[in-house]
Amino acid sequence: MTGDAALLSNDFSRAALVHDWLTIPGGSEKVVLEILDLLGPADVFTSVYDPSEWSELLAGRTVHPSFLDRIPGARRNYPKLLPLMNAAFESFDLADYDLVVSSSHSCAKNVLTTPQTLHVCYCHTPMRHAWEPRFLEGEQLGTVATVAARALMPGLRRRDLAGAARPDVFVANSHHVAGRIAKYYRREAEVIAPPIEIERHLASPRDPGDYYLVMGRVVPYKRVDLALAACAKLGRPVKVVGAGRALDAVAAYAGPDAELLGYVPDEELGPLLAGARAVLFPGEEDFGIVPVEAQAAGVPVIAYGSGGIRDSVVDGVTGVFFDTQTADALADAILAFEQIDFDEAAIRANARRFGPERFRAEFVDLVRRHRDEAGATP
Repeated sequence: MTGDAALLSNDFSRAALVHDWLTIPGGSEKVVLEILDLLGPADVFTSVYDPSEWSELLAGRTVHPSFLDRIPGARRNYPKLLPLMNAAFESFDLADYDLVVSSSHSCAKNVLTTPQTLHVCYCHTPMRHAWEPRFLEGEQLGTVATVAARALMPGLRRRDLAGAARPDVFVANSHHVAGRIAKYYRREAEVIAPPIEIERHLASPRDPGDYYLVMGRVVPYKRVDLALAACAKLGRPVKVVGAGRALDAVAAYAGPDAELLGYVPDEELGPLLAGARAVLFPGEEDFGIVPVEAQAAGVPVIAYGSGGIRDSVVDGVTGVFFDTQTADALADAILAFEQIDFDEAAIRANARRFGPERFRAEFVDLVRRHRDEAGATP
């Protein structure tokens, strides 16, 4: 618990947090833990729950997995259960809660609440599978699975749009996501950037080497293949930290100076980050935690200039953008980056905007404000 923990615990008699699934912890799950700290003794609802990953992080909390969790293999193959997710979240009985916070990039926002319940949705993104056909392109599903997935999209969109009417308040993690919420759901969203653990990086001394660094889960849309191909083209050393289902596929693009390190413990990640010439970020993210962590460590970011990255990186000051998602465009950006003398202090200062204290203050203010507005409404 932080010093600001449980700030909302006295504002509501019973609170619940709903998240899409609790399997491997990632960026959105860091937001979940931060919100739980603010809520105090809140219950947790999710589609599938892997206690081996979460028992310590959620110690003392009551976790309610859906009926999907009883399906053999569900904790590993939950993406295949997407057609059943809406029913899973609608099955939860939340009538006894006066505050529900859904942390959603899929169906968590679709839970049913009473008119007396304030439902705040922290939206990481509208469901990509429903609204972005190109999201499937890199998944290598095969012809039959791809055709089936596209056939499901109209139904997914209808259910997703219906679910988008249920939260009382939408919160977006970036202006990019707020725009997508407006486009797909026709709802306004307030923007609160996610909380980033910047303090340990701010305190880390910079010791730049000659290698570039890629960090995060290795999945198709993050386009790690572009980083490896660009560095192979230029003959630049590159290290990839992270594992994921696309690891074998991207390995084909690695040059002789590439290292695929897989999972790296936190105690080893700090020196790796501090020693990077720059962090490469070739995917389009809804926000992107890695670029903020890199800047906190004084490390510039070379990124595809689309999505939430424009909220966190200042082109030419804390990093360099490239506009076309190709290896050649990234290679050109690397060459441009190497001609710029970056100010480490300015890079670190930019990251300070995204600390947990700012998130806590903004989120608590938003919830209380909407509670008061709801209480004043006849």
